Amino acid sequence: MILRVEGLSKSFGGLMAVHDVSFSIQQGERCAIIGPNGAGKSTLFNLLTGHLRPDAGRVYFQQAEITGLAPHRICRKRISRSFQRVNIFPMLSVFENIQVALLAMQRKSRMIFAAARKMARQETEMILQDIGLAGQEEVISGTLSHGDQKRLELGIALAANPILLLLDEPTQGMSPDESATAMALIDRIARERGITLLFIEHDIETVFALAEVIRVLHLGVLIAEGKPEEIRANDEVQRIYLGERK
Repeated sequence: MILRVEGLSKSFGGLMAVHDVSFSIQQGERCAIIGPNGAGKSTLFNLLTGHLRPDAGRVYFQQAEITGLAPHRICRKRISRSFQRVNIFPMLSVFENIQVALLAMQRKSRMIFAAARKMARQETEMILQDIGLAGQEEVISGTLSHGDQKRLELGIALAANPILLLLDEPTQGMSPDESATAMALIDRIARERGITLLFIEHDIETVFALAEVIRVLHLGVLIAEGKPEEIRANDEVQRIYLGERK
């Protein structure tokens, strides 16, 4: 078991965004979190990665408690994530985005204004090759297509050498073909690097194609979990979520 969540809750004023959520993830598993808009999915990710402190509950990673740790401390434990909105340095080059992330993980970020071009060069080039952006090193990141910016954000997440990777809507804004390509890339990299995946995705066919375990949130409550075929056949999930997509 790589991640264990026990009774996690978070409210904002009178709104209960996440309520008493418990689950565990096995090493190497591909787990999807699905649910309607406002179900609490991104809030759950923020609780797991230290961007929010829970009102109740605990989070354990590799049997050690990480509840409420700062995001940078959680990242150093090799938990990495992407965000719903692309989170890159738009004025830096593609190469520099990955390089800065690597140097931060190596605690060399204060040296970035020194003769930094040669620092972490091999590692940067390897990540760019992995994510399909080799040859675009000098391109200013803000000028990339949306799909390539998502690739770059994945590369930044990979710079942390994660054991557990959380992806918040990795195919948001993509065409069906782009989505299929992006998820195939993520699946390949996860398998090659032995990364456990936890991802939020609204494209339900993408979820069924990749996830081994699916968990369904509704109004902050975990209402179902199981294999794709079990979730597809679940009457409550059909009524609340899948039925909306017919």
